[in-house]
Amino acid sequence: MSKDKPARSPGRDDFYDKSDISSLVSLLGGKDGVKRIKARADLVDIGRPAVDALVSAMKDRNQTMRWEAAKALGQIRDPKSIDALVTALRDKLFDVRWLAAEALIGIGDKSVKPILQALIDYPESEELREGAHHVLHDLVTSRYRDDLKPLIAALEDLTFTLDIPIRAKKILKAIS
Repeated sequence: MSKDKPARSPGRDDFYDKSDISSLVSLLGGKDGVKRIKARADLVDIGRPAVDALVSAMKDRNQTMRWEAAKALGQIRDPKSIDALVTALRDKLFDVRWLAAEALIGIGDKSVKPILQALIDYPESEELREGAHHVLHDLVTSRYRDDLKPLIAALEDLTFTLDIPIRAKKILKAIS
């Protein structure tokens, strides 16, 4: 935040006014790169209280807005953003998908079940399959390592495309 605002007290998620957060989020879609970077940095400093507004920004038509929101959510790493980030794995813009995947990796194991569900719900989405592969491959060292290996193999082999939702459903059932 700017130097004239006091630092946030630990545990005070309600310290920032929603209109301040909305104003910062609105700058994320602008043409001025310096203002965007500053707004994103301020939102990351705000942290958890900014997550809902950033999640909403992930639905914006403006691809710069979605990119900046995904970048900020990746730096905040709040599990409340998982559903929006999983949805962003199907975004038409590669850079947004990549940032969403990186954010999900940063959040960790809590991302696995929503990704599996998305693979079940949207098996035809090549973008989702690519993003899911990226995330799950990086999380294969997690507690779900043995469960994820067959799905990762299926995601790497196009001949298994029809098998992906079946494998995802089986893993989701096993880890739930």
